[in-house]
Amino acid sequence: MTDLATAPVADLIAARLTEALSPSALEVINDSHHHAGHMGDDKSGESHFTVIVESAAFAGVSRVGRQRLVNQALAELLATRIHALAIKTRAPGE
Repeated sequence: MTDLATAPVADLIAARLTEALSPSALEVINDSHHHAGHMGDDKSGESHFTVIVESAAFAGVSRVGRQRLVNQALAELLATRIHALAIKTRAPGE
C-alpha cells in the first residue's frame, strides 16, 4: 500500500475509492488553492477536495448512505490529511 504520510492525497483518495466502490467514473479535484490562508489550510496544498463518484454501489442508496460509503472508504485520510471534502455521487444512469 502507498505510504499515507508522503503520497499525494488525490492519489490516495482515488485508490481508496476505487478499492471500496469500483467506480465507473471518478474525479478527484483538489480545491485547496481556494482555501489558502483559511482555517484548515495546513499549507500543504492538499487539504480540501471534491470527489465526483459514479458507482453501481450507490444504486438504491440514499444520498446520506452514499456519503457514508465514501466517508468510510476515506476514514483514515479524513482523520489525518483531509480537512474538507465535498462529495457528489450518482449511480450509473442517473
